[in-house]
Amino acid sequence: MKNVMGVIYTGEKDSFLRELTLLRAIAAGEVSEAYLAMDADLFIARQVREACEKAGVRLTEVSTMKQLGQACGIEVKTASAGIRK
Repeated sequence: MKNVMGVIYTGEKDSFLRELTLLRAIAAGEVSEAYLAMDADLFIARQVREACEKAGVRLTEVSTMKQLGQACGIEVKTASAGIRK
């Protein structure tokens, strides 16, 4: 995946800010597709699903946070990610 943005790193202090970045970008129409790990925290999952539904952004579910992190080219788990238009 190229141009991945709004990646939420598990266990990092700034994960909430990164989630907000993704949610704001979805609302602003800057995201063409979002990805959500099926083992993500339910609070995060709900927010990402609702934002995608409201903005009409395609949401693709990935099996695990580890798998999504690897697909993004990072070495940490991630709950969600988006691709810039």
